[in-house]
Amino acid sequence: MKIVVIIGPTGVGKTKLSISLAKKMNAEIINADSTQIYKEANIGTAKITEKEMEGIKHHLINIVSLKQDYSVKEYQSSARKILDSLIKENKNVIIVGGSGLYLKALLYDYRFSDEEGSINYDNYKNEELKARVDQLYEGNNIHLNNRKRLIRFLSHYDLTGEIIKNNNEKDKPLYDFTLIGLTAPREELYKYLNDRVEIMMCDGLLEECRSLYNNGFEKANRLIGYKEFFDYFKGDINLVTAIDETQKRTRNFAKRQYTWYNHQFKNIKWFNVNYKDFNETIKKIEDYLDSL
Repeated sequence: MKIVVIIGPTGVGKTKLSISLAKKMNAEIINADSTQIYKEANIGTAKITEKEMEGIKHHLINIVSLKQDYSVKEYQSSARKILDSLIKENKNVIIVGGSGLYLKALLYDYRFSDEEGSINYDNYKNEELKARVDQLYEGNNIHLNNRKRLIRFLSHYDLTGEIIKNNNEKDKPLYDFTLIGLTAPREELYKYLNDRVEIMMCDGLLEECRSLYNNGFEKANRLIGYKEFFDYFKGDINLVTAIDETQKRTRNFAKRQYTWYNHQFKNIKWFNVNYKDFNETIKKIEDYLDSL
């Protein structure tokens, strides 16, 4: 059996590749995207549809409500149970998603304290969380916008009195897997991401956001493609600005993903995406996997 892990920035074609490989390998797919776990968020998360699944079994999609709390630790536990079960069945597995911490927690010796995540920091802004983290540990590399990691750091400290520092064990893989990375020239990727937001608007993104806003799904406010329109509904910005901000933050997110992957993962086999003929990209990857 084989485990193939597909990473890459948002909008680079991971989903399409995963379906093609799963069909060829008779594999099941485990989701590693932290936004696609939510039942109510569909268009803005570019969630795979049932039609796009083409009958391939997917795990850990649509598993929680935006009104529920869900931690990386919970994902780790659920995903490992599924992965271990598929390994016992000698089933090929495709793991796909852009959430680097989900992948790290699943595939490597990434450990959490039992109490971690039990403190509520909802009333604190990112700037306040970051300032406290910097005060506790000047050598941290946690980005201001990485709210989950800021909270994880502070929760661990407040409950244990210990500071989370770089841990070599977190780089120790627990499974034998092949890591495939999809990439594209920045200008091409950014144009695709800008166009994708426009397509999402035509597909009903504004209406989806309005429904979530009106029905009190406040956690959607943390997701790119939702926060900006929540600000629009509040009257803080106009619609054009909301669209522009969504495009801008999506581009920035893709840039941060690249940085995270290259810092956290080793032995990535990168493939340049051909947006005009994605089947060519798929063929190159299939040939590479066949050669292993």
